[in-house]
Formats: sequence, structure tokens, C-alpha cells
Amino acid sequence: MVRFEDLRIFVAATDLGSFSAAARELDLTPAVASAALKRLELELETRLFVRSTRSLRLTGDGERYLEYARSAIAALEAGKNAMARDKTGIAGTLSVSIPSDLGRNVLLPWLDDFQQQHPRVSFQLRISDRLADLYRQPVDIAVRYGTPNDSGLVALPVAEHNRRVVCAAPAYLARHGVPQTPADLRRHNCLSFVLGETLHDRWTFERDGSSVTVPVKGDRVGDDGDLVRRWALAGHGVAYKSRYDVLMDLRAGRLIELLGDYASEPSPLYLLCVHRMLLSPAVRRLREFLQERFRTFEAG
Repeated sequence: MVRFEDLRIFVAATDLGSFSAAARELDLTPAVASAALKRLELELETRLFVRSTRSLRLTGDGERYLEYARSAIAALEAGKNAMARDKTGIAGTLSVSIPSDLGRNVLLPWLDDFQQQHPRVSFQLRISDRLADLYRQPVDIAVRYGTPNDSGLVALPVAEHNRRVVCAAPAYLARHGVPQTPADLRRHNCLSFVLGETLHDRWTFERDGSSVTVPVKGDRVGDDGDLVRRWALAGHGVAYKSRYDVLMDLRAGRLIELLGDYASEPSPLYLLCVHRMLLSPAVRRLREFLQERFRTFEAG
């Protein structure tokens, strides 16, 4: 394997015209510099220099390789500098509002990982399905499903292609049967979510270019997404959840996705703040981190 230091010595010897000059430039002994060049030539299985007692010049292979060596050194230095900027620039306290179900079951361990990567960042977390009043409450950013109603907020996409899914536990489906069309949901116990004064009891689906909205009802209504998910897992009814909230349950077979032939409502995930001035390096890095984690999460 080619060593970074050997590349540096090769480039320095080329630029300065001698091994001894390269050694002085890099604070090495001439013997170390000479050994590095021999090691590099052995690794590449070619001669890079034509040597004489008075001169040092590149061979044809050496000239071709020089461009790649310079590019490799530049790329490695850029990566080193980027990591250094991360370590010195990503710091401070972030006050973050996250949704109940996604927050507890998905985001919390991810935020732990983020802090391990950036130990100078600390979090103040607020877990609630209500969107925090970003203008009045001491919250820097919020992670929320759906496009915000307030057009004054800065909304940065984190996972744009997420959708809702209809799902139920195998035990519930064994007792009550599997709905084949959205209209069949009228005969099922549907677990509804209420946010503020809004009851989400009308579920919308699309198929073949047409849309249908089904009013549903059931014996349980909750204002906490995690509560609705737990009811579904316990076999109490059918839930209409963000796919990310239940993705681990679907993969484990604890919940079964229903009506897969129908397109359900989009539920994109955004990072929200009141002004772009609040998009500090820590916030921007957190967004990039979450985007990457959701891509990996989706891929399974």
C-alpha cells in the first residue's frame, strides 16, 4: 500500500531536484528519503527517477504518476483540514424540538452518535408532537413532518420522500381480516391521532390518478404519536402512521403494511427554524448527519 509520506517525499524530490533537498525540506535524513522512494517504486513496480551523481529526473512513468501523486496529497490534505474544521467549529448548545414517536425510537440514539462525533455539542431536547413556538420558546430548530403552515419559517428538507402507511398488528388482522380497499377501513377500528384541535380521522389515498378520502373511526384517539403506535402494536386497531415511525416494526413483522397498491399521503421530514442566521455550523452539520442516517435507514 502506498504511504502518504512516501508520496510527499516523491513530490518534494521532483520539485526540488534532489533527495537531499527533499529530506531537508521535510526534516528527514537523506537515507529515510531514499528508502521512501525505493519503497514507492517497489509498490508501483516501476522506476520513477533516473539518478546520477549530479542530477535527478523523472522517467516517463514518473511524469505520469506525478499528477496522481499531487492529486492524492491535495485530497488527503483537504480531508484533514475539513476534519480539523469540524473539531474546532462544531460546538455549542442546540435546543431541538423533535416529534414524540420518531424522536424516542429513532432520533435519540442517532443524536447520541452525533454527540460522540462532536463532543463539544450539547443538546436541550423537547419531545412533543406539537410544533414548538419557535418565535417565543427557547428552541433553535425543530424536526417535523409535513410542510409548515407558517411560510415565515425556514424549512430545510431532511427526508423528502417519506409517506404515511396504513398498518396493523398480525393479531388484529387475524381477528378482523385484512382491508383490501380504503373503503374497507370503515369496518375497522382505526386509531386516530389528534394534534391540538385537529382530529386526523380522514385518511387519503391515490390510485390510477384518482384520490379517495375515507372518514374513519375507532375507540381510541391519542395526541401522542408514540401512543398510537403502541396501540397498534398491541393489536387494538389500524394506524395511519409516518413510515419512518413504524419502519422497524414493519421489518420485524410486528406490524403489517396494508393497502400497498394505493399511494398514501406524503409526510416529508423538515428541519425548521425562524431565520437562516440560526443555521450555525452545528445545525448544518446536524442536518447533513440526519440526511445521511435517513438514507441508510431507508435502504435497510
